[in-house]
Amino acid sequence: MRKWILLLALPAFTITGFGQHTIVQKWTTTDSIPVPESVVPVANKNELYVSLIDGNGNEKDGKGGVGIITKNGAVKDLNWVTGLNAPKGLGLYKKRLYVADLTDVVVIDTKEGKVIKKIPVPDAVFLNDITIDSKGVIYVSDTRKHKIYRIINDQPELYLDSATNANGLKAIGTDLYVLAGKELWKLDRNKRKTIVASGFEQGGDGLEPAGNGDFLVTCWPGIIYYVHANGQFDKLLDVQGRMNTADLFYEAATKTLYIPTFNNYSVVAYELK
Repeated sequence: MRKWILLLALPAFTITGFGQHTIVQKWTTTDSIPVPESVVPVANKNELYVSLIDGNGNEKDGKGGVGIITKNGAVKDLNWVTGLNAPKGLGLYKKRLYVADLTDVVVIDTKEGKVIKKIPVPDAVFLNDITIDSKGVIYVSDTRKHKIYRIINDQPELYLDSATNANGLKAIGTDLYVLAGKELWKLDRNKRKTIVASGFEQGGDGLEPAGNGDFLVTCWPGIIYYVHANGQFDKLLDVQGRMNTADLFYEAATKTLYIPTFNNYSVVAYELK
């Protein structure tokens, strides 16, 4: 991995939303993280996996990888897995980590820290987010092709071919939630669509349930929303032009949002109030 110079260090601050929720910054990594895009927790440890693009977001350059940081913001290993191509969304199922890697879903054995297979997705050009349901079925979005793919037993298939700028995904029960451009959709088991919320200022990126049917949504240019189950939403953070807010992870037990900042080369943690 190349070493990067951290271009922007943000002080701790409180952001006030327009509704009942606020977020308070807890920490930011001080070591430079090479273009972090997504985070998920390491099982049974106080750590996070972080996808590292470490180059251009749409290039097969072999510079990308997956690193590990602690939930206190310390870097543990930025070279845990290397040789990937602009990796973005991460999904953990049992002892395997699944990575959206432009045109392939890369499967990593988490115990060994090694790539064990790559699943090419036909016609994919920009695989972005991943979610995995309770049965191990994988869903992955292709933002440039406006499609969502499903992978069952390592066999990919087209699941939905008309999801505008599809990015963030979250499988909950038999439903699939989708950030499609400036809208949040719910697809039931028969792919019947309900628009949960509409009118985000920017296209949605990260999607995490916040409980009681509510969601947390990030928009890459620098916005975090709290989306209520009734479709109303509050802006918790707006740092457009100063910091990116990519694919988040939300830890309900500690009410902590972990936000990769992409071109700001850091991960920032906030507490939801």
